[in-house]
Amino acid sequence: MSCHRYDLPGSRREFLQQAGFGLGSLALSTLLAPAQGALIPHRRTRAKSVIFLFMEGGPSHLDTFDRKPLLNELAGQSLPPSFKPPITAMGETKSPLLACKRQWKQHGQSGLWISDWFNHVAKHADDLAVINSCASSGINHAGGVCSMNTGSVFGGRPSLGAWASYGLGSENSNLPAFVVIKDSEATVVNGVRNWGNGFMPAVYQGVEFNSEGSPIKYLENPKGVDRVRQRDKLDLLQELNRQYNAQRASNTELDARIRGFELAYAMQAEAPQAVDLSRESAATRELYGMNDDATAVYGRNCLLARRLIENGVRFVQLYSGAGSKWDAHKGIEGNHGRLCNAVDKPISGLLTDLKARGLLDETLVIWGGEFGRTPMSEQGDGRDHNPTGFTLWMAGGGVQGGRTYGATDELGLYAVEDRLHVHDIHSTILHLLGLDHTRLTYNHKGRPERIDQNEGKAYTKLLRA
Repeated sequence: MSCHRYDLPGSRREFLQQAGFGLGSLALSTLLAPAQGALIPHRRTRAKSVIFLFMEGGPSHLDTFDRKPLLNELAGQSLPPSFKPPITAMGETKSPLLACKRQWKQHGQSGLWISDWFNHVAKHADDLAVINSCASSGINHAGGVCSMNTGSVFGGRPSLGAWASYGLGSENSNLPAFVVIKDSEATVVNGVRNWGNGFMPAVYQGVEFNSEGSPIKYLENPKGVDRVRQRDKLDLLQELNRQYNAQRASNTELDARIRGFELAYAMQAEAPQAVDLSRESAATRELYGMNDDATAVYGRNCLLARRLIENGVRFVQLYSGAGSKWDAHKGIEGNHGRLCNAVDKPISGLLTDLKARGLLDETLVIWGGEFGRTPMSEQGDGRDHNPTGFTLWMAGGGVQGGRTYGATDELGLYAVEDRLHVHDIHSTILHLLGLDHTRLTYNHKGRPERIDQNEGKAYTKLLRA
């Protein structure tokens, strides 16, 4: 005999809480509807997904993509008096200008200037939209990384990947919409807050994959547990969780965990083939540099990103230099030389592979860090943090490549033409994904919140016609 249980609310507050939770769950399930249809973009676009190549620690724009001949002419001298002295993170003053020791060449039909630290990426010059006028409010790593990921120097706001997942949903209900992969076990400054959900439901946070070994832990069932038994166990656990969750409407972390169990079960069927790199040919693995110890780790991660995008993951973020290893306060030649070598061929392989498969046009690839480096030296042979003018490039996803956009001054210290603050960069990325940053809002504490905190503007100059 069946038994139907009805839990009557004991008070008006309890009734409203339960009713609100029911409506909230309905709305949330509509937002998340991964395989059943995500939110409709505000406009038609080419880009459907993002791969963000994040160089943590702050790569030097002056030695990679923003050529400044005057810097070498004035090397060893003080910053000219016509320049406003910057506030530096380490507090050094009156440091002489440091020459760039790189060799520069023009590449592609476009003649884009790129240094010899990125000779492999340079083969894709005509696909690169190089933005040389980026700016951030974060002068240190904690504020800079947080700003580039969330739009704020303070933790607590949703990450860019979370906003993209919220706005577009997932194309595959058996895989996360937002995946993060580091190049080592080192901790990125601020940790998981960089890919967190902030004030949004916890289901929008990024899922971190392993940097070594199997990308996903515990993907296989324990020995002796078949899929039917696993399903029965999960059903019981989910029922208990839902009963508990029904009385705790505001606990989005619990709701995300419940959904996480379901996603984990679904991933046991879908993920093994999605992350199985052994399915790739020897030629493809070589293309990504996986046969060389120096490039194998980032090559693996770039190849994995391509497979995830192919399988419907919306946003993939790949960290290079986890633990702020790009932070070259001294010995920039050795520091950047090693790190550029580790990522140059893998990134080139990714662009080549995406293009060959017809995926580059619908995948927005982004390269950059939390800030650039100063033209003045630090400790004799290094460069300090520079959030007032630095470089980020994009490829694919409907951007017009083979061009530079914006500019820094003649020494690369300040953005002086088409200055793009992080808020503008985020607004532009969402625009490329078909999302109007002024309409993609989330109500928090009685006010509609946006990724750009009401300050950004999409930079439409880089859009391909």
